Amino acid sequence: MPMRDPRREQPMLVLTEEEEHLVGEIESWLESRDSADYRVAKERFRCLRNLGAAVSEYPSVRETGFLQGVIRDEGKLLESLCKFSSSSHLLHIPTKVVASRSFLVAKFHALSLLARLVHEKDEFFIPLRKVIFSIVCTLMAEEVYFSCLDDPFMSHDTKMNLAYDLISLWDSGTDPRAIHHLPALSALWIAWEAAPPSFGTMDGTSELLRITIDMENDWQGFLVEEANNEETRWALEEFLFGLSYEEIQQVRSRLTRFGVSAVNYDEIRSYLGSKPSFVSVRNADPRAIYDFFVNRRDTGLLRKRIAAPGPRRTLEEIYIKYRILLELKGVR
Repeated sequence: MPMRDPRREQPMLVLTEEEEHLVGEIESWLESRDSADYRVAKERFRCLRNLGAAVSEYPSVRETGFLQGVIRDEGKLLESLCKFSSSSHLLHIPTKVVASRSFLVAKFHALSLLARLVHEKDEFFIPLRKVIFSIVCTLMAEEVYFSCLDDPFMSHDTKMNLAYDLISLWDSGTDPRAIHHLPALSALWIAWEAAPPSFGTMDGTSELLRITIDMENDWQGFLVEEANNEETRWALEEFLFGLSYEEIQQVRSRLTRFGVSAVNYDEIRSYLGSKPSFVSVRNADPRAIYDFFVNRRDTGLLRKRIAAPGPRRTLEEIYIKYRILLELKGVR
């Protein structure tokens, strides 16, 4: 009987059936209009599929193996994920994970290329943007999971559940919990993008109201439960205004000092004397959405490191953690 090769049993990293259909339709449309654009797109997706095949050759992160007499299996990986900080996880995770993330980034770029080529054709551009947005949210969700694993107030059992989810995500590209939380993360960003800040009195009421209207019911529950949590309020303000905690305090101080009741975007820029710390991402390249998240996350980590006031986590981290804990308690 031939020896089983576990690598051959791993799911191939490819586009979904719906994505393949969409890409095929777009390629046919490009071929009928511009052969040069068609060739570029065709070659890019050929490379993407080859990359997916190569990454899929790596063994499953769940597979049991031995190295110099030391066993390496899913249980060992679960324990290690619960022990190291999010800032140092890169060299602690299996090669398959790093390679899979590279595939996801390559998929983002390939789909973004198509989006640029069909940006005036809504029947193609709208579904493409949805897939691109889901990739961005998947990358953010992974960062949120690491943030939860680095949370000293989360129980070991909860962290083990989340570590298992991460392994599922890395091994197959999806996990049962992410299926619930990615739409919520997407909804939060879609609502935010549709509600640019008016600033005004800088209390955030109008911005929060416009976002809340389009969110799921648990968003209201989240706001009620976190109403007295200063960090959540600060993180929410950073998200709503697109300004850092420090910049918000600076603007509010100036309004109070000079007796100004309201302010607009141009005045915000003049008050700060420079561009805001965080990039403006509304109606922009989806990469800027991820940049905005990462900038706030890194700023929060810096505050934590130097014990400075202000939020130490992003709103997305706090919100998804709230949802995860509700689900683990059996509320959802």
